[in-house]
Amino acid sequence: MAKTCQVLGTHVSFGNSVSHSHRKTRRRFQPNLQRKRYWVPSLNRFIALQVSAKGIKTIDKRGIESIVAQLRARGELSI
Repeated sequence: MAKTCQVLGTHVSFGNSVSHSHRKTRRRFQPNLQRKRYWVPSLNRFIALQVSAKGIKTIDKRGIESIVAQLRARGELSI
């Protein structure tokens, strides 16, 4: 599975590591992804999502039902 948040779409970004002498080498910025299970009452089952820490806060704020509807509309969740 790609390193992408299923809720927000956060993905790996790239930049430079800059040393004291200002030599630059390429590096990757990884999102803080967690595999989390949520109980969805309308489906009467658990679903497992790969979400970033900010995605978890978004789910807490908007509710899992809203997020599931959004994922179904995008075609990421086929239940």
